[in-house]
Amino acid sequence: MTRKPSAIQRFTKKNFHTICDELARLDTDLAMIIETHRYPPMWTRPNTFETLVHIILEQQVSLASALAALNKLRGRLQPITPEAFLALTDDELKACYFSRQKTVYARGLAQALVAGELDLEALASLSDNEVRSRLIALKGIGNWTIDVYLMFVLQRSDIFPIGDLAAVNALRRVKNLSRDVSREHIQEVAAGWRPYRTVATMLLWHLYLSSPMRVNGLSS
Repeated sequence: MTRKPSAIQRFTKKNFHTICDELARLDTDLAMIIETHRYPPMWTRPNTFETLVHIILEQQVSLASALAALNKLRGRLQPITPEAFLALTDDELKACYFSRQKTVYARGLAQALVAGELDLEALASLSDNEVRSRLIALKGIGNWTIDVYLMFVLQRSDIFPIGDLAAVNALRRVKNLSRDVSREHIQEVAAGWRPYRTVATMLLWHLYLSSPMRVNGLSS
């Protein structure tokens, strides 16, 4: 893996398994995941307001809880647009399992989109760092949310979400690291998977979801 990374690197359906195989050649622990559980799904999501609301809902809760809230919202709004979302009251959003905090975050996102302060389509042509700087300015949009957006939506190939509990726990497991290992050391291990840290993370998630270590969801 000596190829020089470009400003924007993506994985696709055509190269996903090839990247998995390259990671397996580089790292026997990742190879073990493929041998035991086969290739991971290539998780992707559309570049929409609904998707970003979904990621916000996944903050600090299980995937099942977040999906339940999203499905409640889908039952009330179809399609889920920023304008329609802003028309909902606090009580209507509470009935969709939105906490007060996540109501504020999702409304802020909707307002930014309606006001033209944020253009999701335009983000696709920006570098990872530029995308991060645009999104981090919004209340409630932190690095974990941006990492998931870059990975699942924009399909950027070299992201490791250090704030993701499932990925970190799976990495600790495959590398036989103690629970008190530093974030810096975890990042050093993940750096060995450049420029394909996203796909390596998907292998870790695949292990997490396929084995008894599964507890809650992917987010933290």
